Amino acid sequence: MANWFYGAYVIAVALLHIVNNIVMPAGLWKSYSVYSGAVDAMAQWWYGHNGVAFLLTVGYLAMMYYFVPKQAQRPIYSYRLSIVHFWALISIYMWAGPHHLHYTALPDWAQSVGMVFSVILLAPSWGGAMNGILTLSGVWHKLRTDPILKFLIVAISFYMIATFEGPMLSIKTVNSLSHYTDWTVGHVHAGTLGWVAMISIGSLYALYPRLLGLPGMYSTRLIDTHFWMHTIGVVFYIVSMWIAGITQGLMWRATNADGTLTYSFVESLVATYPYYLGRLLGGLLVLSGMCLMGWHMWKTWKMARGVAEHPVLAPDFAEAKA
Repeated sequence: MANWFYGAYVIAVALLHIVNNIVMPAGLWKSYSVYSGAVDAMAQWWYGHNGVAFLLTVGYLAMMYYFVPKQAQRPIYSYRLSIVHFWALISIYMWAGPHHLHYTALPDWAQSVGMVFSVILLAPSWGGAMNGILTLSGVWHKLRTDPILKFLIVAISFYMIATFEGPMLSIKTVNSLSHYTDWTVGHVHAGTLGWVAMISIGSLYALYPRLLGLPGMYSTRLIDTHFWMHTIGVVFYIVSMWIAGITQGLMWRATNADGTLTYSFVESLVATYPYYLGRLLGGLLVLSGMCLMGWHMWKTWKMARGVAEHPVLAPDFAEAKA
């Protein structure tokens, strides 16, 4: 299944890039997009949202389907569910882009189609996430001693947060409050810093010592420290942006009895300053954790005497095979 998701990632990103960049040549060095007006906006968000879907979701689901069972030493919870997850995700995700264009010149029916597909998208997203989490059935105790599994499972939890929040923000009434605010920033970073970063970090911690022919990383405690730094940092970051965004949305739409705006834009900016400090603190924690990871990787590399004979296999398995 990991190979299926990686294949979809490669094919869909190529398709998106080619279709989005179709142009009519007007000379040797000049060309014009074949799209114009609202059609151009539609094509751009078909590209933009699916760039998130297939660049920052599908490839990382491939990591989940490979590294979670590998690290837990358990088969995936349901192979049938993983097939349903794959086909449902790549069939539905393609049509969610118009939810970025609510209350614009895009035809209302197209906005509604984007909203409906976005809400439906919650089902395959959470189905796939539960497939990863339930792979730990019977071995939940490993979370107490294996910080790599913590990274992988908490990454899936952030994926569930982001894929619940996305469909919710696509609903027009919610979008009227959230659009153009920092709530969207919080949503995006729940996906990127929570899901994408943490599944990548966990996968790297699992793979790196195997490539070096080592039984594990230099220090399990350092992985655990990095886990808590990153998790707390992401929580500070996204919660700050959620509060800032809702504050902005409520202040921007507040009106006086005569219909004039209650607050100026500058007043809404001043009101969000404390939350930007929370965002800064969270970002610094995440950055510090990545610096710790870099140092930890270097220490692990120093331990290695040479490249493993079978670098894709765990050292103990390679020895047993020999």
